Amino acid sequence: KLSDEQVRMLEMSFEDEHKLESERKDRLASELGLDPRQVAVWFQNRRARWKNKRLEDEYTKLKNTHENVVVEKCRLDSEVLHLKEQLCDAEREIQRLAQRVEGTLSNSPISSSVSVEANHTTPFFGDYEVGDDGDGYE
Repeated sequence: KLSDEQVRMLEMSFEDEHKLESERKDRLASELGLDPRQVAVWFQNRRARWKNKRLEDEYTKLKNTHENVVVEKCRLDSEVLHLKEQLCDAEREIQRLAQRVEGTLSNSPISSSVSVEANHTTPFFGDYEVGDDGDGYE
């Protein structure tokens, strides 16, 4: 079993450099009164713990990121459903208004002339007239 002072010195040395060259291993062993093999094994074990800690930290970070992405996906799914409902409502309203306009035109005493005129008017798309521009296409 290593003393607290030996562990502290080994930890300080590990923080300086995680790898252990032969010369450094021999110097540490001599300074701490340990067998060079003990120092080598301690460094090997410490590197393994250090790598495991890094993996655990990375796992925690990825898990948190994943959880945040799942929450955002749920929020977006909910927003999509809400927007689809709004779209359906708008489509129903358009259909209702179109039927109302149709009903108004068919009940009108001048409906035949209106429907004929409606078929001959040039439709507009925004500020642009849609119709025959001489290219042979409508």
